[in-house]
Amino acid sequence: MNIIKNELLKEEVYHEKLSNNMNVFFMKKKGFTKKYAVLATNYGSNDLKFISPHTGEEIKVNEGIAHFLEHKMFEQSDGSNAFDRFAEIGANANAFTNFNMTAYLFSCTERFYEGLDHLISYVQSPYFTDENVEKEKGIIAQEIKMYDDNPDWKLFFNTLKAMYKVHPNSIDIAGTVESIYKITKEELYSCYNTFYSPSNMALFVIGDLEFDEVLKSVKETVKDEHMFEGEVKRIFELETDELRTKEITEELEVSIPMFSIGFKDKLNTLGENTDIMKKSITTEIIHDLLFKKGTALYEELYMEGLIFGGFSSDYTEHTDYGYSIISGESKDVNKVRARIMQAIEESKINGLNEEDFERIKKKKIGGFIKLFDSIEFIANNYLSYYFKGMDLLGYYEALLDIKIDDVNERLKEHFTEDMSVLSVINPKLKS
Repeated sequence: MNIIKNELLKEEVYHEKLSNNMNVFFMKKKGFTKKYAVLATNYGSNDLKFISPHTGEEIKVNEGIAHFLEHKMFEQSDGSNAFDRFAEIGANANAFTNFNMTAYLFSCTERFYEGLDHLISYVQSPYFTDENVEKEKGIIAQEIKMYDDNPDWKLFFNTLKAMYKVHPNSIDIAGTVESIYKITKEELYSCYNTFYSPSNMALFVIGDLEFDEVLKSVKETVKDEHMFEGEVKRIFELETDELRTKEITEELEVSIPMFSIGFKDKLNTLGENTDIMKKSITTEIIHDLLFKKGTALYEELYMEGLIFGGFSSDYTEHTDYGYSIISGESKDVNKVRARIMQAIEESKINGLNEEDFERIKKKKIGGFIKLFDSIEFIANNYLSYYFKGMDLLGYYEALLDIKIDDVNERLKEHFTEDMSVLSVINPKLKS
């Protein structure tokens, strides 16, 4: 057993790797009535090509299969649904799939160990048949069509499509109607037996519990099936610093034009030798200093009526991609984009304000500490960081170490015209 401590946060995480290679993490939250567990696999919609650890063959699967697999995991061989058992014990359960992770979770105040046993059991018991796979295709097809009509969703994925030529994160997490209708039960089992191996999964439990009891319960439930040593060998086509296109415009049922400006990380800022956490924090601080509510740029654009209340900006990072997105609504998208680019260039020349930097840094430190009151935030983000090779508890020290020079350097490196794209959703013209 390993104990990961953070003296500044006064938090600690217990960690043990089981004999079947699954990693189990636990954080005690004394006095909390809610208990929470999330069982996740280092597998998401981006994992479309891989080498089977069982046969050694190269496999290419259909787009949207990770999300499809998540849906099918709840169906049990006895005809019941995994949610039914959670409801019986008074637990709230859910699941999600993103580009890089699939997670199954539940929370409750009582009968926690019954819920934990059920969580581990059903995630280890896939039940795919030709009939239930075919039935699911219609359900997911409707979900895809619903998102195709969602302006925010289309705006986001059009931004990714403009930035990335070959990387799979430009593909909708749910896939396409065409791709999901090609999915078979054999393909689902192939992905399950590869990515749902214990060595590719991790469990995080948090609450007013004891680690010995948690570990005992887990060890009594987990199986050794599909076990193999080492990491899954994923195959990715080499992305370049080229953009697919500088601009994508689409018309949908919106009243005001929506826009999204994307900045794609260059290849030399990615890879194993990159300090992902430092890169992420410095970029977050730039967003706080230049674009978010309360900044000079935001206030000017808002007071001039160029943007409205939905203006937002964020940075997303992973080992093999990273991007910033600034989005909102405006009747003059080109003018807003020009003002944003002007603010970036002026900040590069003059440098970011050091007093504002220190203020934002203190604000982020306080906000991060406050987040440790949320057991859901801790568990979900701990595993997300873990799969990226980072420790969530290390975020605090990394944030403390950031200097204004680090932020100014990142500003010049990341926010460049040659790596920027524009996605626009215009109101559909009336016929």
